Amino acid sequence: MSTRLHKKNMPGNLRIAVVSVSTTRKLAEDVSGAWIKKQAKKEKHEVVIHQTVTDDIAAITELTCHITEKICPDIVIMSGGTGISPMDVTIEAVKPLFKKELTAFGPLFTQLSFEQIDSAAILSRATAGIINQSIVFCIPGSLNACKLACNNLIFPEMGHLLKHIKE
Repeated sequence: MSTRLHKKNMPGNLRIAVVSVSTTRKLAEDVSGAWIKKQAKKEKHEVVIHQTVTDDIAAITELTCHITEKICPDIVIMSGGTGISPMDVTIEAVKPLFKKELTAFGPLFTQLSFEQIDSAAILSRATAGIINQSIVFCIPGSLNACKLACNNLIFPEMGHLLKHIKE
């Protein structure tokens, strides 16, 4: 079956959670999260929560579990905490919760990043997976990285991905 036919009846108007991981930024300073929220609404999706959480494994895990178990969004987009500094712990907090990992997401994001920022793309540990019935994307916190991931990978495929996990 062609990709076009396969995507034909994918769901639209998805429920999206936006989470920004940062020790320094609060919701008012969350430029990347605000952009994701605005873009989601522009594409006619419902943003069910937009929240910041500190760079702490327990806090990130607790919020991720709360969101995927109680709010039950279709998509969770987490920005920040995906680098290699000691404070970057988003991956360590979220990855153990995956029941399935979308292993192609990280390499594809890195490839796109390489085209924009050259070898500095090696610093990203972007990843994605499924927690409960939500697809969770962990992406870098910079505005450019959020735009790159959302415009080129997440928004074009999220309905298609959701169709498969809801089968």
